[in-house]
Amino acid sequence: MAEPDKQAFRKALASSKNIIILSGAGASVASGISTFRGSTAGSNVVLSYHTPEAFKETPGAVWFYHERMRQSCLQAKPNDAHKAITALCFPSVLSRIAPAATSPALHVTQNVDSLSSRLLQALPPGEAPPPDTTLLEMHGSIFATRCTSCNHVQRSYSPVLSSALSSLKEGEDNIPVTALPRCGGDAWNGSNRYGRCGGLLRPEVVWFGEIPPLMGEIARKMNWCDLLIIVGTSFSVQPAAGFASQVKKRGGAVAVFNLERSVGDEVADFIFLGKCEETLPDVLDVKRDIELIWPESGA
Repeated sequence: MAEPDKQAFRKALASSKNIIILSGAGASVASGISTFRGSTAGSNVVLSYHTPEAFKETPGAVWFYHERMRQSCLQAKPNDAHKAITALCFPSVLSRIAPAATSPALHVTQNVDSLSSRLLQALPPGEAPPPDTTLLEMHGSIFATRCTSCNHVQRSYSPVLSSALSSLKEGEDNIPVTALPRCGGDAWNGSNRYGRCGGLLRPEVVWFGEIPPLMGEIARKMNWCDLLIIVGTSFSVQPAAGFASQVKKRGGAVAVFNLERSVGDEVADFIFLGKCEETLPDVLDVKRDIELIWPESGA
């Protein structure tokens, strides 16, 4: 990357008051997380597991697919892209590289792997800003569930949500509804209490045809954004293109960190190509901060 571009970006970062980072699948590739929309993204097989209609018709098959996703995410560890993004949420870091900022940077992630959330949760109490003020999971979390009966939402990093799911093998996805994750767990004893009503749970992720519940809040925050940093997602698709346009119309700047060029990114003010886990810590100048906040490898 050109040194003048890096310095120009850092100057813009230093003078920005409201910074938002929008991350996509590319931010988690180094953690071993499949994009789930890669070479098979267009197949009807994959798409059939990401709709409310599919869950209604074949909840066992949908749960089996999402459980495989959940296990993959559970085994993954945050990489330096996540750490660089999360470092911007710390006032001590921001005061050095973006002294004009009026609040910690807001991270809006399209990913459901919760790797950024787990980074914050793993730190001792009081050492990190509250995740609910610095991180918005636009498409939900693979670790969250919602009861289809009482609407109770909970998050669990337990290795097993349902004993039936944990023992299944490839192709054995015709699971009875009674054996799927339920509100109250496998030990449900007939209670009808909120959060323990025995209802069928669904993954609390946004499926095709559903509107992300946080879109209104995100759009409002974009109204005040004067620097949008897009990480690991194509500039040519929504919501990246729409958010960038919104920021640009208000006179803000847009920076793109991606593995390669994409259609439409020429309107960005700054473009840094390469692996996000390498370019972000360098350009943001947070390598030392990452070492101090997460001193142990694989934090």
